[in-house]
Formats: sequence, C-alpha cells, structure tokens
Amino acid sequence: MDLLVTTAEQRPDLVPLLGDFDDWPPFMTQDPVAPLYFGDLDAAFPEFVLIAIDRDRPDRLVAKGYSVPFTWDRAPDAPLPAGGWDEVILTATLDRLAGRRGTTVSALEISVRPDLRGTGLSSVMLAAMRRNAADRGFADLVAPVRPSAKHEHPDVSIADYARLRRDDGLPVDPWLRVHVRAGGLISGVSVRAMTIAGTLADWRAWTGLPFDATGPVEVPGALVPVHCDTTHGHAVYCEPCVWVRHRLS
Repeated sequence: MDLLVTTAEQRPDLVPLLGDFDDWPPFMTQDPVAPLYFGDLDAAFPEFVLIAIDRDRPDRLVAKGYSVPFTWDRAPDAPLPAGGWDEVILTATLDRLAGRRGTTVSALEISVRPDLRGTGLSSVMLAAMRRNAADRGFADLVAPVRPSAKHEHPDVSIADYARLRRDDGLPVDPWLRVHVRAGGLISGVSVRAMTIAGTLADWRAWTGLPFDATGPVEVPGALVPVHCDTTHGHAVYCEPCVWVRHRLS
C-alpha cells in the first residue's frame, strides 16, 4: 500500500472521506460534548485531524486520527483531567473561543478501516499523531484511551483492567499495548471520561434493550454497565478511560 498520511489543513479536499466508515455503537454517538469538536472539523482544528489514504485508491479512506490542543497547566507528573475525553474537548473549545493555543495535545480517536484492522495501521497513525504534535512544538501527547477489549469485561473496574498484564509485561488490552509499544506511559484512569444520559425510551431506541428494571444494564459495546432508573425514567452511562502520556521531547 502506498500510504499517504496528511492533515485536513493540508488536504481539505479529503475531509469528506472522514465519514467513509464509523462503526461505533449507536449510543456512543449521543455524547453531547462531541459536536463541539466534530461539528466543525474544517475550521476548528484541521491541523490536528489526520487522514490516511492509499495513493492508488485516493477516493477511499484508510484510517483517520483526531487530536486537539488544550490547556493543561499542571505539573508534568500530575494526574490528567478527571473528566477525561469530555473535559479535553470542553477545555479545547474554551481555549479556541478565548484565542488560546493550548499547552498539550490530546488524542481523541484513531480509527482504521474495518477490513484493514490488524495490519499495523493503528501504530502508523499513532506515530503520525505523535509526529504531528511534536512538529507543532508540543512536548507531550496525552490520550484518554478507550481500551478496545474492555467491553468484554464490563464488571471489571477500569483501574483493575488497566493493570492487567501479559507474561511479557505488556498490557492485556490490544489498544493499550499499541500505546505502550510506542513509548506511552499509563498514567492513570478516569471513571467519567464521557457521560451519556437519556430517557428510557432513548436507551431502548439506541440499544434495542428493554430497560425495564432499575439497576445496572450491560449494553453491547459499553465498557461498564449503564445505570437504569425506572422510577425517574432515565439511564446514565459513564464511560471510563485509561490515561496514557507520550513524551515527545
């Protein structure tokens, strides 16, 4: 494959390809914070949006990567934002409105075309994201990582899951392994990286599940159970993340 990895700033003509594939569970598209970033990719942070194509098939998206600069003035070894993914986007949006550049770059998402997963492209895209942040003068790339296999263990806490290791010392989780192999350091977790709330009718529509009993509900694709409250007619999902820090200099 003759791979080209570029940015939306450099190749705005490729931005329409970003919608080529998106296989998130329907409930994952309901985070109210996400549109602050994804609703204006052309103008908001195009220099931090990575687009990968095969030069021999330039009309087809191969992989994509989203990142964003945000202000984080804590000491280098201080815990990263407790609000995880949502807090990064909110802070980056406030920075943008105030005309601030931000002090750190956060990864938000790296996705690979489904038929090309397992070919090493996730590592290529992470390396490109690291390089893009470094080229723009940032010393760190952080990532509120959504562990790719955590949904198979919804009852395990995110802290315990992040500690799971294989015999070779690398994380059990495949996506965390990619980050660690690239030089990332697991530096903590957030138990509320993304919050999605809705009525019981909403959750039934998003998942096809009955949501007819108060208590935890295991939803396919969710990293932890959704909390259902039939008395008050709503359900809430607090998605956790694992914070990984990449030193770039």
